[in-house]
Amino acid sequence: MRTVGVLAGLLVLGAAVPATMATATAEETSAAATPTIVVAVNGDDSAPGTLARPLRTIQKAVDKARPGDVIAVRGGTYGMTDNITITTSGTASQPITLESYQGERVVVDGEQLPASHTPVGGSIPRAERGAIHQEASHWRISGLEIVNGPYGIYCDGCNNNVFSGLRTHDNYESGFQLQGASSNNQILNLDSYGNRDPRKNGESADGLAIKEGSGSGNVVRGARLWNNVDDGFDAWEFTSPIVIEDTVAYGNGFNRWNFPDFAGDGNGFKMGGGDPDPSVAHTLRNSVSFKNAKHGVTDNGNPGALALSRNSTFGNAGTGFDADGAGSRAVLKENLSVADGRAAAVGSGTVATGNSWNLGGSWGESSVQSTNPAAITGPRDADGSLPSAAGFLVPRNGTAIGARL
Repeated sequence: MRTVGVLAGLLVLGAAVPATMATATAEETSAAATPTIVVAVNGDDSAPGTLARPLRTIQKAVDKARPGDVIAVRGGTYGMTDNITITTSGTASQPITLESYQGERVVVDGEQLPASHTPVGGSIPRAERGAIHQEASHWRISGLEIVNGPYGIYCDGCNNNVFSGLRTHDNYESGFQLQGASSNNQILNLDSYGNRDPRKNGESADGLAIKEGSGSGNVVRGARLWNNVDDGFDAWEFTSPIVIEDTVAYGNGFNRWNFPDFAGDGNGFKMGGGDPDPSVAHTLRNSVSFKNAKHGVTDNGNPGALALSRNSTFGNAGTGFDADGAGSRAVLKENLSVADGRAAAVGSGTVATGNSWNLGGSWGESSVQSTNPAAITGPRDADGSLPSAAGFLVPRNGTAIGARL
């Protein structure tokens, strides 16, 4: 029997996240249905799991859930001595939903998990990866906050899932990692920040990693990935195209934890890479990367036909757009680099048209309406979408380049 403890009280870390998010299609939303299984910190796992008599642990609810069920978790902090493991799949017509009850603040806390404190040089057993460890398909997971886990969410062999309005922060590995044979997943309005990996001195904890796997149709939209020890987004050795849009990455790759032998990379968006480098045509559009320790956007050696369009970079220590890997066939169109260490590095096979460095002129801080990120880094809108950042990195002269968020 899986044992789960409950920490008393609420962990005050920020505002509640809405249980459901406004998105483009019904496929992207969690089910707005009457709960069939209810969990609360004062519940009892021998109870029927109703609103009047809720279960106590999320794992018990997950074990009971069948296609079409809706698990609603009441507000509170759920501390664990074993991770939440999801292995039962829903179906296309009857997905399984796991969400916060009516937007109440639910914190899944992995501080007590043994794997959260893996020593330097150690490895995390596969089954122990993630405060939430998922190997299942057709789930809708929304409105949860996952902290202090050995990874926040770890999803391997996951298909046709929608993850919306999640906050994954201060975990001991990547905030969210999708890998293996995983297709048609949507990661929407994710906030992932402050994740670090003491066991690797900062080498691998990203805000969001879709890596070491394959599968078509994976989409990231409306994410914010900041102050992670390694990269904001990482597509290392994922061999199928990923679409990332309307997403922000900043402040990644700095040694805020004083790790010895620091190994964090510090890219906003790492668009591939491997050994050898797979050739993959990932897409990044209408996204912003600023003040990262290394590059704003990098192909990381990926020779594929990356599609980079209408993105903005600002104040990155390295290159705004680094697409000069051997054999690179990247296509860069209408991107904007402002006050980066270097605007762009492009290879002989790279196509770059209509970008700020192609247009000439000065693209310093005074060339845009605002370099103040306060708006884009502030509270999300009521529907979970990114806050408006009108004027942020928008050219004063009206040139139609760069992101509009």
